[in-house]
Amino acid sequence: MLAQKTKYDFDNLINRTNTGSYKWEQMKGWNPNVSKEVIPFSVADMELKNPPEIIEGLKSYLDDLVLGYTIPTKGFTDAVCGWMEKRHNWQIEPEWIVSTPGVVYAFYTAIKAFSEPGDGIIINPPVYYPFYSGIELNDRKVVKSPLVQDGMTYTIDYDDLEKKAADPNNKVLLFCSPHNPVGRVWKKEELEKVADICLRNNVLIISDEIHNDLIMPGYEHTLFATISDDVANNLIVCTAPSKTFNLAGMQLSNIIIPNKEIRERFVKENEKNGVNTLNILGYKACEIAYTQCEGWLDQLIQLIYENHNILKEYMSENLPQIKVYDIEGTYLQWFDFRALGLDKDELETFLHTEAEVFFDEGYVFGDEGNGFERMNLACPTETMLQGLEQLKVAINNRGL
Repeated sequence: MLAQKTKYDFDNLINRTNTGSYKWEQMKGWNPNVSKEVIPFSVADMELKNPPEIIEGLKSYLDDLVLGYTIPTKGFTDAVCGWMEKRHNWQIEPEWIVSTPGVVYAFYTAIKAFSEPGDGIIINPPVYYPFYSGIELNDRKVVKSPLVQDGMTYTIDYDDLEKKAADPNNKVLLFCSPHNPVGRVWKKEELEKVADICLRNNVLIISDEIHNDLIMPGYEHTLFATISDDVANNLIVCTAPSKTFNLAGMQLSNIIIPNKEIRERFVKENEKNGVNTLNILGYKACEIAYTQCEGWLDQLIQLIYENHNILKEYMSENLPQIKVYDIEGTYLQWFDFRALGLDKDELETFLHTEAEVFFDEGYVFGDEGNGFERMNLACPTETMLQGLEQLKVAINNRGL
């Protein structure tokens, strides 16, 4: 185990060409002639090396390992319970943990378990795009309660949420905390209002908290389940080490369900999908991350915070027409590009072909995201600045 004072490598970029990286292959699909030195700032995995403790730990683990069917060990569940208590002040029981191949898989499963075809699922757009597919592909109805732009931040429209929750056809609130893509870390009092609305209207809360470890200095994440016992008993909390430690390829998430009846119903639906065990290395990677990699995470958060502040200064000096939203949590930067005067298709084409800058287009998060872009800041600072310089040159060349 490396000492906590270790200075981790967040400067060297790994070229992921021909490695099967989804986002790199997606970039080439968007622009087959993209320059070799360009990297994507789209999908939310990091352009950073994994914590060395995880790599070395897995190498050692493999030396004496039989790669057979594997269930969670006590070391694994102790690590998850310990992490929740240490980082989030939530004491959980091992039996509350249901491990799944991913958070997206989990809320797809929960939607099927706790609603019927035709029922409404409430979301707060602009929001993580798999929320839409998880609802629509399972023949449920997307019920929008859009966030409200309040200056350079977003807030929840409680009156509208109350109205939507009061409809008995709407069974579930699929909630994002911290919010992807707008970067809000919800205050405790905001969560209390949401919880009260859902409890009074018998609406189950599925809380996607996959970014809950990635909180910027000056902000504090409140785990939804810590509001009260009543809230915890009306809640499915979706967590994972994947965003925190760049482990998405391990395909392991920990879905925490305190209510026994809700948990058993979720597990039954999970079994219908034929999922009984998960990736053996995923379990071990999670255990190592939660027991040995806290120092790496603290340095990562500092990098993201510094990247955000450097980006804000750069944009203010060079591209002030593009509005930059503060990041309270996640490593995802939300921009407003509408001042350029391009519609969503023109903007996408311009970015991909003229600027060779590859973000996630705002429209994929719902119509409320038209004219916006989401940029991944979990990358070396120089890499980020290279992308911003490309953007500046292309905008100036266009006279935008």
